[in-house]
Amino acid sequence: DSLDFEWSYWIEWGREHILWLLIGHLVVSQISRLFLEKYKPWCLMVYGMVACWFLLGIKGLAVILLHAITSFAVAQFKMPILTWMCSLTLLSTLHIPAVEEAKRKWYDTENEYYLLLFTLSVRCLFYTSFSLEYCWHGSTQKSSHSFLWMLAYVFYYPVFHYGPLMNFDEFSKQMRRQEAFSLKTNLGILIMGVIRIFLWWLLAELMIHFMYIHAIYSSSPPLEAVSYWALGGLALAQVQFFYVKYLVLYGVPGLLLRMDGLKPPALPCCVSRMHSFTKMWRS
Repeated sequence: DSLDFEWSYWIEWGREHILWLLIGHLVVSQISRLFLEKYKPWCLMVYGMVACWFLLGIKGLAVILLHAITSFAVAQFKMPILTWMCSLTLLSTLHIPAVEEAKRKWYDTENEYYLLLFTLSVRCLFYTSFSLEYCWHGSTQKSSHSFLWMLAYVFYYPVFHYGPLMNFDEFSKQMRRQEAFSLKTNLGILIMGVIRIFLWWLLAELMIHFMYIHAIYSSSPPLEAVSYWALGGLALAQVQFFYVKYLVLYGVPGLLLRMDGLKPPALPCCVSRMHSFTKMWRS
Protein backbone atom coordinates (compact mmCIF):
# COMPACT_ATOMS: atom_id res chain seq x y z
CA ASP A 1 0.00 0.00 0.00
CA SER A 2 1.85 3.07 -1.24
CA LEU A 3 -1.00 5.57 -0.81
CA ASP A 4 0.35 7.18 2.37
CA PHE A 5 2.27 9.94 0.58
CA GLU A 6 4.07 11.18 3.68
CA TRP A 7 5.52 7.78 4.62
CA SER A 8 6.49 6.83 1.06
CA TYR A 9 8.03 10.24 0.40
CA TRP A 10 10.26 10.42 3.48
CA ILE A 11 11.31 6.76 3.37
CA GLU A 12 12.41 7.25 -0.26
CA TRP A 13 14.37 10.41 0.56
CA GLY A 14 15.79 8.76 3.67
CA ARG A 15 17.14 5.79 1.76
CA GLU A 16 18.62 7.94 -1.00
CA HIS A 17 20.15 10.90 0.83
CA ILE A 18 18.83 12.06 4.20
CA LEU A 19 19.87 9.00 6.23
CA TRP A 20 23.46 9.34 4.98
CA LEU A 21 23.49 13.07 5.71
CA LEU A 22 22.22 12.36 9.24
CA ILE A 23 25.05 9.85 9.72
CA GLY A 24 27.45 12.56 8.53
CA HIS A 25 25.97 14.97 11.09
CA LEU A 26 26.48 12.33 13.80
CA VAL A 27 30.16 11.94 12.88
CA VAL A 28 30.76 15.71 12.82
CA SER A 29 28.90 16.12 16.11
CA GLN A 30 30.85 13.43 17.96
CA ILE A 31 34.22 14.68 16.66
CA SER A 32 33.38 18.25 17.64
CA ARG A 33 32.25 17.10 21.11
CA LEU A 34 35.55 15.27 21.55
CA PHE A 35 37.95 17.92 20.27
CA LEU A 36 36.07 21.20 19.62
CA GLU A 37 33.35 21.39 22.29
CA LYS A 38 33.51 25.20 22.34
CA TYR A 39 32.91 25.41 18.59
CA LYS A 40 30.34 22.62 18.30
CA PRO A 41 27.38 24.90 17.36
CA TRP A 42 29.36 26.45 14.51
CA CYS A 43 30.65 23.11 13.22
CA LEU A 44 27.08 21.78 13.12
CA MET A 45 25.84 25.01 11.51
CA VAL A 46 28.38 24.73 8.68
CA TYR A 47 27.52 21.07 8.19
CA GLY A 48 23.79 21.89 8.03
CA MET A 49 24.40 24.57 5.39
CA VAL A 50 26.53 22.18 3.32
CA ALA A 51 23.85 19.46 3.59
CA CYS A 52 21.19 22.01 2.55
CA TRP A 53 23.29 23.04 -0.46
CA PHE A 54 23.82 19.38 -1.41
CA LEU A 55 20.09 18.51 -1.34
CA LEU A 56 18.39 21.78 -2.32
CA GLY A 57 21.09 23.43 -4.41
CA ILE A 58 22.56 26.89 -4.04
CA LYS A 59 19.21 28.53 -4.90
CA GLY A 60 17.36 26.57 -2.23
CA LEU A 61 20.03 27.51 0.32
CA ALA A 62 19.77 31.16 -0.77
CA VAL A 63 15.97 31.20 -0.30
CA ILE A 64 16.24 29.80 3.24
CA LEU A 65 18.95 32.35 4.06
CA LEU A 66 16.81 35.15 2.60
CA HIS A 67 13.85 34.13 4.78
CA ALA A 68 16.07 33.97 7.88
CA ILE A 69 17.66 37.38 7.16
CA THR A 70 14.23 38.96 6.57
CA SER A 71 12.85 37.53 9.82
CA PHE A 72 15.93 38.68 11.76
CA ALA A 73 15.67 42.19 10.29
CA VAL A 74 11.99 42.46 11.28
CA ALA A 75 12.81 41.15 14.78
CA GLN A 76 15.03 44.22 15.33
CA PHE A 77 11.84 46.24 15.93
CA LYS A 78 11.15 43.95 18.93
CA MET A 79 7.43 43.79 18.20
CA PRO A 80 6.03 40.22 18.25
CA ILE A 81 3.07 41.21 16.06
CA LEU A 82 5.49 42.27 13.30
CA THR A 83 7.33 38.95 13.64
CA TRP A 84 4.08 37.02 13.21
CA MET A 85 3.09 39.14 10.20
CA CYS A 86 6.52 38.65 8.63
CA SER A 87 6.41 34.88 9.13
CA LEU A 88 2.90 34.57 7.71
CA THR A 89 3.89 36.71 4.73
CA LEU A 90 6.97 34.59 4.02
CA LEU A 91 4.88 31.45 4.36
CA SER A 92 2.26 32.82 1.98
CA THR A 93 4.89 33.34 -0.73
CA LEU A 94 5.04 29.55 -1.07
CA HIS A 95 1.55 29.70 -2.60
CA ILE A 96 2.14 32.46 -5.17
CA PRO A 97 1.80 30.73 -8.58
CA ALA A 98 4.62 32.68 -10.25
CA VAL A 99 7.00 31.94 -7.39
CA GLU A 100 5.99 28.26 -7.41
CA GLU A 101 6.72 27.97 -11.13
CA ALA A 102 10.10 29.66 -10.76
CA LYS A 103 11.12 27.29 -7.96
CA ARG A 104 9.93 24.23 -9.87
CA LYS A 105 12.30 25.12 -12.72
CA TRP A 106 15.27 24.84 -10.34
CA TYR A 107 14.75 21.07 -10.04
CA ASP A 108 14.40 18.08 -12.32
CA THR A 109 11.64 16.35 -10.35
CA GLU A 110 8.54 17.30 -8.33
CA ASN A 111 9.96 15.46 -5.31
CA GLU A 112 12.92 17.84 -5.16
CA TYR A 113 10.60 20.84 -5.33
CA TYR A 114 8.40 19.37 -2.58
CA LEU A 115 11.50 18.89 -0.41
CA LEU A 116 12.22 22.62 -0.70
CA LEU A 117 8.57 23.40 0.06
CA PHE A 118 8.46 21.20 3.18
CA THR A 119 11.84 22.48 4.38
CA LEU A 120 10.81 26.13 4.01
CA SER A 121 7.58 25.44 5.92
CA VAL A 122 9.42 23.83 8.84
CA ARG A 123 12.17 26.51 8.79
CA CYS A 124 9.41 29.11 9.18
CA LEU A 125 8.61 27.63 12.61
CA PHE A 126 12.27 27.89 13.60
CA TYR A 127 13.02 31.46 12.54
CA THR A 128 9.67 32.51 14.04
CA SER A 129 10.73 30.96 17.36
CA PHE A 130 14.10 32.74 17.26
CA SER A 131 12.55 36.10 16.34
CA LEU A 132 9.97 35.91 19.11
CA GLU A 133 12.68 35.08 21.66
CA TYR A 134 14.68 38.01 20.30
CA CYS A 135 11.69 40.32 20.79
CA TRP A 136 11.25 39.16 24.38
CA HIS A 137 14.88 38.82 25.52
CA GLY A 138 17.12 40.34 22.84
CA SER A 139 18.21 43.41 24.79
CA THR A 140 19.29 41.40 27.84
CA GLN A 141 20.83 38.41 26.07
CA LYS A 142 22.46 39.87 22.97
CA SER A 143 25.29 37.34 22.79
CA SER A 144 22.91 34.36 22.63
CA HIS A 145 20.49 36.09 20.23
CA SER A 146 22.95 37.04 17.52
CA PHE A 147 22.41 36.34 13.82
CA LEU A 148 25.10 33.64 14.04
CA TRP A 149 23.08 31.81 16.69
CA MET A 150 20.00 32.15 14.51
CA LEU A 151 21.84 30.41 11.66
CA ALA A 152 23.07 27.68 14.04
CA TYR A 153 19.44 27.11 15.07
CA VAL A 154 17.87 27.31 11.61
CA PHE A 155 20.49 25.04 9.98
CA TYR A 156 20.65 22.42 12.73
CA TYR A 157 20.35 19.41 10.45
CA PRO A 158 18.55 16.61 12.41
CA VAL A 159 15.35 18.70 12.51
CA PHE A 160 15.98 20.54 9.23
CA HIS A 161 13.48 19.00 6.82
CA TYR A 162 10.75 17.66 9.04
CA GLY A 163 11.07 18.68 12.66
CA PRO A 164 10.17 18.18 15.46
CA LEU A 165 10.16 21.76 16.73
CA MET A 166 12.55 22.74 19.49
CA ASN A 167 12.22 26.29 20.80
CA PHE A 168 15.28 28.51 20.36
CA ASP A 169 15.58 29.24 24.07
CA GLU A 170 15.85 25.51 24.87
CA PHE A 171 18.19 24.88 21.94
CA SER A 172 20.66 27.64 22.80
CA LYS A 173 20.78 26.83 26.54
CA GLN A 174 21.39 23.14 25.92
CA MET A 175 23.86 23.73 23.09
CA ARG A 176 25.91 26.08 25.29
CA ARG A 177 25.95 23.62 28.18
CA GLN A 178 29.23 21.72 28.29
CA GLU A 179 28.90 18.31 29.89
CA ALA A 180 31.29 15.44 30.48
CA PHE A 181 31.40 13.46 27.24
CA SER A 182 31.69 9.67 27.18
CA LEU A 183 31.98 7.97 23.80
CA LYS A 184 31.08 4.64 25.41
CA THR A 185 27.86 6.05 26.93
CA ASN A 186 26.90 7.67 23.64
CA LEU A 187 27.54 4.42 21.79
CA GLY A 188 25.13 2.64 24.16
CA ILE A 189 22.48 5.33 23.57
CA LEU A 190 22.97 5.00 19.81
CA ILE A 191 22.69 1.19 19.75
CA MET A 192 19.53 1.10 21.91
CA GLY A 193 17.99 3.97 19.95
CA VAL A 194 18.68 2.33 16.59
CA ILE A 195 17.14 -0.96 17.78
CA ARG A 196 13.97 0.81 18.96
CA ILE A 197 13.60 2.83 15.75
CA PHE A 198 14.20 -0.29 13.64
CA LEU A 199 11.40 -2.12 15.51
CA TRP A 200 9.02 0.83 15.01
CA TRP A 201 9.95 1.01 11.33
CA LEU A 202 9.43 -2.75 10.93
CA LEU A 203 5.98 -2.48 12.55
CA ALA A 204 5.05 0.41 10.24
CA GLU A 205 6.19 -1.57 7.19
CA LEU A 206 4.16 -4.60 8.30
CA MET A 207 1.08 -2.39 8.65
CA ILE A 208 1.68 -0.88 5.20
CA HIS A 209 2.19 -4.29 3.56
CA PHE A 210 -0.66 -6.24 5.17
CA MET A 211 -3.40 -3.87 6.33
CA TYR A 212 -3.95 -1.63 3.26
CA ILE A 213 -5.56 1.04 5.43
CA HIS A 214 -4.99 3.89 2.98
CA ALA A 215 -6.01 1.89 -0.09
CA ILE A 216 -9.36 1.07 1.56
CA TYR A 217 -9.90 4.71 2.49
CA SER A 218 -9.25 5.82 -1.10
CA SER A 219 -12.16 3.77 -2.44
CA SER A 220 -15.75 4.52 -1.40
CA PRO A 221 -17.52 1.16 -2.25
CA PRO A 222 -15.80 -0.84 0.53
CA LEU A 223 -16.52 1.93 3.04
CA GLU A 224 -20.19 2.01 2.08
CA ALA A 225 -20.50 -1.78 2.29
CA VAL A 226 -19.02 -2.42 5.76
CA SER A 227 -20.67 -2.02 9.16
CA TYR A 228 -20.10 0.86 11.56
CA TRP A 229 -17.98 -1.44 13.73
CA ALA A 230 -15.69 -2.13 10.76
CA LEU A 231 -15.46 1.61 10.04
CA GLY A 232 -14.49 2.17 13.65
CA GLY A 233 -11.78 -0.48 13.31
CA LEU A 234 -10.49 1.20 10.15
CA ALA A 235 -10.39 4.56 11.89
CA LEU A 236 -8.45 3.03 14.80
CA ALA A 237 -6.02 1.36 12.39
CA GLN A 238 -5.50 4.70 10.63
CA VAL A 239 -4.57 6.60 13.78
CA GLN A 240 -2.41 3.69 15.03
CA PHE A 241 -0.38 3.84 11.83
CA PHE A 242 -0.22 7.64 12.17
CA TYR A 243 1.24 7.15 15.66
CA VAL A 244 3.80 4.51 14.62
CA LYS A 245 4.82 6.61 11.60
CA TYR A 246 5.69 9.58 13.80
CA LEU A 247 7.59 7.39 16.23
CA VAL A 248 9.95 6.72 13.32
CA LEU A 249 9.93 10.16 11.69
CA TYR A 250 10.48 11.98 15.01
CA GLY A 251 12.44 9.14 16.64
CA VAL A 252 15.40 9.47 14.26
CA PRO A 253 16.05 13.20 14.88
CA GLY A 254 15.27 12.67 18.58
CA LEU A 255 18.05 10.09 18.80
CA LEU A 256 20.52 12.45 17.12
CA LEU A 257 19.52 15.24 19.50
CA ARG A 258 20.40 12.98 22.44
CA MET A 259 23.72 12.10 20.79
CA ASP A 260 24.43 15.85 20.55
CA GLY A 261 23.82 16.28 24.28
CA LEU A 262 20.39 17.89 23.82
CA LYS A 263 17.02 16.89 25.27
CA PRO A 264 14.62 16.11 22.40
CA PRO A 265 10.90 16.90 22.50
CA ALA A 266 8.83 13.98 23.79
CA LEU A 267 7.68 11.48 21.20
CA PRO A 268 3.93 11.32 20.45
CA CYS A 269 1.67 9.73 23.07
CA CYS A 270 0.08 6.39 22.21
CA VAL A 271 -3.27 7.13 20.57
CA SER A 272 -4.90 4.15 22.32
CA ARG A 273 -4.62 6.01 25.64
CA MET A 274 -6.25 9.21 24.38
CA HIS A 275 -9.85 10.29 24.62
CA SER A 276 -9.27 13.55 22.73
CA PHE A 277 -7.21 14.45 19.69
CA THR A 278 -6.58 17.92 21.13
CA LYS A 279 -3.78 16.59 23.33
CA MET A 280 -2.31 14.64 20.41
CA TRP A 281 -1.92 17.73 18.22
CA ARG A 282 -0.52 19.78 21.09
CA SER A 283 2.14 17.20 21.91
